[in-house]
Amino acid sequence: MSQHNISGSEVFGPKPFVILRGVKTGGLRRQRSARTLVAFIAGAVVAVTGGAIALAAVFGPTLFG
Repeated sequence: MSQHNISGSEVFGPKPFVILRGVKTGGLRRQRSARTLVAFIAGAVVAVTGGAIALAAVFGPTLFG
């Protein structure tokens, strides 16, 4: 049973505006986390590649020369 007994014009009376802020849909959250993960992986690949190139530049001539 309802605890409120609303009938007549009270039902259609002026109501305050309810604005929901800060509520994000799950899709946007998943997209943002996916983008963050891709950026992290790309950064890791660039760092490993840069390190490999730096090691080859430093030790390459002595190993293969």
